[in-house]
Amino acid sequence: MMAEPAARLSDSATPRGFAIKLAGVSKTYDNGLVALAPLDLDVLKGEFVSLLGPSGCGKSTALRIIAGLIAPTSGQVQVAGRASRSIGFVFQEPTLMPWATVRDNVRLPLRLAHVAREDADRRVSDALARVGLAEFAETYPRELSGGMKMRVSLARALVTDPDVLLMDEPFAALDEITRFRLNNDLLVLWRELHKTIVFVTHSVFESVFLSQRVIVMTARPGRIESEIHVDADPRDESFRTSAAYAAFCREASTALARASERKGAS
Repeated sequence: MMAEPAARLSDSATPRGFAIKLAGVSKTYDNGLVALAPLDLDVLKGEFVSLLGPSGCGKSTALRIIAGLIAPTSGQVQVAGRASRSIGFVFQEPTLMPWATVRDNVRLPLRLAHVAREDADRRVSDALARVGLAEFAETYPRELSGGMKMRVSLARALVTDPDVLLMDEPFAALDEITRFRLNNDLLVLWRELHKTIVFVTHSVFESVFLSQRVIVMTARPGRIESEIHVDADPRDESFRTSAAYAAFCREASTALARASERKGAS
């Protein structure tokens, strides 16, 4: 089946208030693997949404379709923004250039976009300051911890000032203390920068702590099993240890267990 290209529409072409709209989006790979059943998903501007589901359910596939990295087999993708590529992507692995300094790794998207040196320097310095790495600008990746490498990857995604930030299990390989710290820092960035964030995770606890809405997906082929709206303010250590947080986590765990047993295709 020939893939239809994902639509990349301007802000004016996307319904007001929405950052992302997926309508009937499916994905079947050339080998016949059906990764996504028809998927409908709306994400509001400035919303923090997590995709939670069992391994292989198509969470990362959906994220890559939103980013325009792969085309859907069917359906339409609408992404609002100042430009059709106003998207930042943070992968599970930092994928840093080992021969380049932290500054040069973060500068890469601006260099590819031919941004003037003076403007690029200012934007790189600002991005590094926001992720707490200003003093490590001239350091090489081999000298950084896993958490610091992920901060570099986050700075590189932010340096272009995207409207939408897509994050594919960025903290999965980190120890719990580092993961909690990065969760906290990511929420600070989200509040300050007002980005729309779609975050893929296997962790019930992470999804509930970070997200305004948790989208639970079924086993492959992936589709939406349920949505959990997490009404929490503030999102800080007091929330992480609260009865409300525990209740949301139980709800998400139950939905995930149900989704893991259910095939996406009806």
